[in-house]
Amino acid sequence: MKSFHELYEKYKDLIPYAIFGVFTTVVNMVVYWLCSHVFGMPTLVATLIAWFLAVFFAYVTNRRWVFHSEAEGAREILREAVSFYAARIATEGIDLLCMYVFVDCLHFNDVVIKFLANVLVIIVNYVLSKLVIFKKKKPKEAE
Repeated sequence: MKSFHELYEKYKDLIPYAIFGVFTTVVNMVVYWLCSHVFGMPTLVATLIAWFLAVFFAYVTNRRWVFHSEAEGAREILREAVSFYAARIATEGIDLLCMYVFVDCLHFNDVVIKFLANVLVIIVNYVLSKLVIFKKKKPKEAE
């Protein structure tokens, strides 16, 4: 049986990603609910506002506490941030499509669909972040 330390080392990115993913989902859901149910905004507008604020929260937490970014200097950090936001824009398309099809067209419960869409988006975002955005630099070979 693997020790706690071995399991932690194996999943050291996934554990905080899951924790901050839950917090990001909470930010997204609360902002969506407030915009949609309190302020009466249309579904897609509320979804976009919720997405914008959740992505800001996700970038800060992912960069620092999840993937421990090694980006240094303005150019590298800008490249990383642009990649992060570009990936999130792509996955927001998944969120918007789910909300449009299942809420606006099929009239399913908006909060349930918002939650399920967020689960799918979190999985896709992890894969993109791990393999593309916060990919560890390869050590330079000895000369």
